[in-house]
Amino acid sequence: MRYPDWKMVPANTWRWPSFSPREIACKGTGSILINEVALVKLQSLRDRLGKPLVLTSAYRSPEHNRRVGGSKASKHLEGVAFDVRMDNHDPHEFETAARAVGFKGFGYYPRSGFMHVDTGPARFWGTPWPRTVTDWPTEPPRQPENVAEDREAQAAAGAGVAGAVAVAAEHLPVASSLLGILAPTAQLVAVVVGALLISYLLWKRTR
Repeated sequence: MRYPDWKMVPANTWRWPSFSPREIACKGTGSILINEVALVKLQSLRDRLGKPLVLTSAYRSPEHNRRVGGSKASKHLEGVAFDVRMDNHDPHEFETAARAVGFKGFGYYPRSGFMHVDTGPARFWGTPWPRTVTDWPTEPPRQPENVAEDREAQAAAGAGVAGAVAVAAEHLPVASSLLGILAPTAQLVAVVVGALLISYLLWKRTR
């Protein structure tokens, strides 16, 4: 539906609560072209993000489009394109949400601080916002399979316990084989207790 002035839009026909006809209208002439499919997607994007969308451009009349240097095939002329400020949005989260609700055309303008979205064919132009360190995936911590791989356990045990472990392994071969079925922390406790016991027995033998 097209109106020569946004003020002429009947209030009872406007179904997008987060936006007003004035926001969607041409910034140069005040005229408005209402594309319901595009506005439903825009409202869905607003609901999905839970934050206001500040529009710098929506519908453009042909004369205003020429005045601002817009493309002759600009989707703004069809009322299906919106330029949205990124001041209160993470550009990557915004783009993900916009794709999820059905926008397919994306124009990146990081220097000007806004992103263009439209319902036209899938395409993009411009330079996407750089990804930050926090966007990179993190490797989950590796769980040690046994006490020999648990460097923290080895460090906590210390050199003295390491020597006792060697004695324990020499005198308790059966116990050493059984340690493999225990969790790393339980292994360490069992080894330390066994080592202390053997050290005590050896001390008693030399008395």
